[in-house]
Amino acid sequence: MPRFRLDIEYDGSLYAGWQRQADQPSVQQAIEQAIEKFCGEQVSLRGAGRTDAGVHATGQVAHVDLVKAWSNDKVRDAVNAHLQAAKARIAILKAAVVPDGFDARFSAVGRHYLYRIVNRRAPAALDKGKIWWVPKRLDAEAMHEAAKVLLGRHDFTTFRSTQCQADSPIRTLDRLDVSRLGDVIEVRASARSFLHNQVRSMVGSLKRVGEGGWTIADLKAALDARDRAACGQVAPPDGLFLVGVDYPKVD
Repeated sequence: MPRFRLDIEYDGSLYAGWQRQADQPSVQQAIEQAIEKFCGEQVSLRGAGRTDAGVHATGQVAHVDLVKAWSNDKVRDAVNAHLQAAKARIAILKAAVVPDGFDARFSAVGRHYLYRIVNRRAPAALDKGKIWWVPKRLDAEAMHEAAKVLLGRHDFTTFRSTQCQADSPIRTLDRLDVSRLGDVIEVRASARSFLHNQVRSMVGSLKRVGEGGWTIADLKAALDARDRAACGQVAPPDGLFLVGVDYPKVD
């Protein structure tokens, strides 16, 4: 029974997140249904990251076991055809046979997220639903300097949802960069794994620094408080993208 890795992009606006839901549409369910229509198999898809409702992806990864050894291109094209027929805003970018030991979630050694803010008086038109509109001018350089406080290994209780199911709030944040290109501010975050709502919570708190409501010391105090109540505004899901997942290189 071959195992296929699927590289996936999707517009999360129409879905209640990645994970299958009992009464709401999900990305996982849409792909599973497309696979069933393609080959007649009821499958369970495992994704690298359980993105929340409204969160997008350009680099999600999942794996699925199929009975027949289809060609990689056949799997990609057939599943995409059924996704298109269902008017799903999901595309399989690539399908590839991988070793049986590959697990999209547990084999991952790094995850990369991008958060986009449009920072101008006029709202977003073309990117509406895929960017956070903040009309008040933000100091991206101050946000970048403050972000350094969060790098490294910390207890991120302040920056995780009260609904987070992770066993430990301890995480190691490898990258948190803030940059501006014209009216768009980009926040890029990388770690082996993230807590539920961690990226959106950090972005919302950095926004407070950017608008002058918090100093770097205030952000550090929020981190050290290890208290969800100390977190700044949680940024909306619109601007968040899962842009990549890293796996060990296979010789």
